[in-house]
Amino acid sequence: MQKSRGICAAFSRIVARTVAIATVAALPGGCQQAEYAAPTAARPQPVSYACGENGFLTTSLHGAITTRLDWQAADLECEGMPRPDGEGARLRFAGTHGERQIAIIIAMPSLQRGSTGKEIASNVTLIEEGNGRFFSTPDLNNCWTDVTSIEAFGESSTRFSIGGTLYCVQPLAEVNGRSSVSLTELQFQGLLDWSAS
Repeated sequence: MQKSRGICAAFSRIVARTVAIATVAALPGGCQQAEYAAPTAARPQPVSYACGENGFLTTSLHGAITTRLDWQAADLECEGMPRPDGEGARLRFAGTHGERQIAIIIAMPSLQRGSTGKEIASNVTLIEEGNGRFFSTPDLNNCWTDVTSIEAFGESSTRFSIGGTLYCVQPLAEVNGRSSVSLTELQFQGLLDWSAS
């Protein structure tokens, strides 16, 4: 009985092997060795930052929001455009800190295209996005910006890399609230597009 089982098992292996060989032979190319394609190295893609490669924003917040912001180019969103009626420009910086989504907008009504300047009167708004909390200066008497650098961005004649420092002597009051946020010296390097609307 055991001998019969052994013969049956051997016969089953031979049949299985024969079926496998017949299947491979029936495939296109039969038993020819499959062509091997060597893996190709992925081409490195150029890195593009919304604020330019040197974009950044650093400041400390105190009050209703207390944290240190140290955003670098890869972490930062930048927008800069003329203000309505051609009155200067405004810059927007946005990023995350922990679970917070924060945007800071600096409006400079007297900033002239292509120029730097010291103590440019500024209006500042801080938005905690997602929570609908807004903090803002009431007028142009509390914050000033020293624009220390402005350079053409790439080959464009309307887009500029703009850098400087913002100072505020009063906190930003919460809109429709009773709290406030104070900014320490805020340093930035962002983007200003005079053709944007």
